[in-house]
Amino acid sequence: MLDKMIYLDNSASTRLDEKVLDAMKPYYFDTYAVATSEFGYSMGIDAKEGLEEARKIIASSIGATAEEIVFTSGETESSNMAIKGVVAALKKKKGEHIIVSKLEDFAVLNTAKNLEKQGYSVDYISVDAEGIVDLEELKSKIREDTVLVSIQHANQEIGTLQDLDAIAKICKEKDVLFHTDATHSYVRVAIDVSKTPVDLISMSAHTIHGPRGVGALYVRKGTPLIKWMDGGYQETDRRAGLENIPGAVGFAKAVELVTEKETKFLESLRDYTIERVFEEIPHVTLNGSKTQRTPQNANITFHYVEGESMTLHLDMRGFAVSTGSACFSRSLEASHVILGIGGDHERAHGSIRFTFGRYNSMDDVDAVVDAIKEIVSQLRAISPLYNK
Repeated sequence: MLDKMIYLDNSASTRLDEKVLDAMKPYYFDTYAVATSEFGYSMGIDAKEGLEEARKIIASSIGATAEEIVFTSGETESSNMAIKGVVAALKKKKGEHIIVSKLEDFAVLNTAKNLEKQGYSVDYISVDAEGIVDLEELKSKIREDTVLVSIQHANQEIGTLQDLDAIAKICKEKDVLFHTDATHSYVRVAIDVSKTPVDLISMSAHTIHGPRGVGALYVRKGTPLIKWMDGGYQETDRRAGLENIPGAVGFAKAVELVTEKETKFLESLRDYTIERVFEEIPHVTLNGSKTQRTPQNANITFHYVEGESMTLHLDMRGFAVSTGSACFSRSLEASHVILGIGGDHERAHGSIRFTFGRYNSMDDVDAVVDAIKEIVSQLRAISPLYNK
């Protein structure tokens, strides 16, 4: 048993960086007023300035302007706002058809399913064995009444990266708006909206050592978007509700702290994990693309064992990872991502996702792989499937 938990589930959420907390504290204890205009009282003006400076930092990180950034409560709200806001704006003008990929995170996938229940038409685009969207199918599915394509930049489970330039080009040629959920790639993989004509981007702070409960939606200037949550006139009347100023400031600080050197290090942890596992443990499969992959993600299926059992054994030894096993899903269904890339239930149930963050090291990788070798050997020894 380790002295402390080695946390390898950084795509679920990350540890808050102390520097982020330090940046947020003044907006809890000193400048805690709501954001007010230049004609308000001084504390409110200072709060507004902090919020707007944070907006500029988020905008700059993707080559946008500050006016194109709307602060939200995170990935789920951003994606709901993007999809529901666009379809409501264009329903009468253009149509009721949207396109999403089969591997989307639930914020997009379940929003699409809910719209289907309301009478909207939805096409779910297939992916290949590595999780890459079929661009020819995308082209063929776009219709005259298509109002939006929503395809993620990076997959939440297997880390596969989509070609945003190619998808955006298709959407531009077909005069269709394009939304991407970039929660698991944001600032780790560059996006420049001045070069890539994506119209809406979902972002979140919790995957980059920022605070939970805050995110942003990039909305390209001129994109039709109906306000989907009623209330006040915050965020230039695009998102009602009191702004989370400490969260926004913390989000911006988290963005500033991400460096190319750190991202390269995460990539080295990913590659070292894959290398050691494939050299030292038989009967394993890498899930996702070998080359088009986020720097922090290694998702591997260990055949003839249950991911649930592996996760529990690893937890008892002081490691935190996640699995695509149905037993670890609130829906009690195996990973739709593994099944979506052509895997069967056995492959999904035996999958383990390792995702790395700022506070991980090569020693962490060595420790977890050493533990997995023992655990897999023990579990396979009692597995009827393996013995066959």
